Amino acid sequence: MLTNILKKFFVKIIKALGFEIIDQNQFRSPTLNKELNEQLSNIGKSIVLPLGEVKLKKKIKDLLIVFRTNSNIEIWDQNKKRIFEADKIEYVKRSLNSLIKAIDNLNQNYPSIKINLVIIDDKSKRENLDKIISILDKTNINYEIINHDNSEHKNIIKEQKNTDTFSNLSSLLKSFEIGKNNGKDLIYFIEDDYLHFRYSLEEMIGTYERIASQLDKELIICPADYPFLYMNNEKTNLLIGNKRHWRTINKSLCSLMTSKAILDKYWNNFYQNCLDRHDPFEKYLNQIYENEVCISPVKSLSIHMTNINSSYGLSPFIDYKELWEENK
Repeated sequence: MLTNILKKFFVKIIKALGFEIIDQNQFRSPTLNKELNEQLSNIGKSIVLPLGEVKLKKKIKDLLIVFRTNSNIEIWDQNKKRIFEADKIEYVKRSLNSLIKAIDNLNQNYPSIKINLVIIDDKSKRENLDKIISILDKTNINYEIINHDNSEHKNIIKEQKNTDTFSNLSSLLKSFEIGKNNGKDLIYFIEDDYLHFRYSLEEMIGTYERIASQLDKELIICPADYPFLYMNNEKTNLLIGNKRHWRTINKSLCSLMTSKAILDKYWNNFYQNCLDRHDPFEKYLNQIYENEVCISPVKSLSIHMTNINSSYGLSPFIDYKELWEENK
């Protein structure tokens, strides 16, 4: 009896001092009241066994998600079919469903983070827009739909060979402008053909807090483990995130999460990237990674639902059909 009382008293003191106890004999932490095979991290605390705790200097309070959609174009700039060969609106719906699940999971695990969702819609048919609204209205998510008019950039973006290219550049610029004007902390720019795992946003936020605090630097985070990142023998660093490994990369697509600080610091790169079609398309974004840390997950947190042979699409070692089916 006395031993148990002393143990409880000792645990209280250790917790009050801000430390944690690991009991490897019982394989649990009495201060966290968790088994060691459970998630040890929680709000404001990042712990990875056996590396210990990282003191979080960069805690996230606000997340702006900018979801860019065009439900009319099957695959921009390609005459190919996507995996499963469905109509584009089906990918938009499942992408949105998966994102909503990820937002709900983030709310459960990081309830203090304020989340806002902005949909930038590029001339969807009324019936498609109604389907999008119907999905959103079933949630408790704070959202806004912007019916984007490409003509607002007609004197800014260079004239393109076809309207689809101009439209893509314009909606991308609009999404960056929304991020710059409305973002406060972290901003997630995501396109309408990505399917997310339920824990994706939780892992991205937790990893951002941990690695940004370790490095004392802002980050750019990609949601997908793109195949093209493995096609060249490029050096990379492997980092420990919230629940998985991450690797440093020097190229990305336009779906990414970053901070308002990065967006402000490199606004000219984000802006210039939208003024014309470059080769590669993300030319000015990739220049940012010469100075800043960009990471992608191993394995993927989100799948880019393109053609099965696309190097910009399907990430390795994922059950694509299961993820597709569970987000109907």
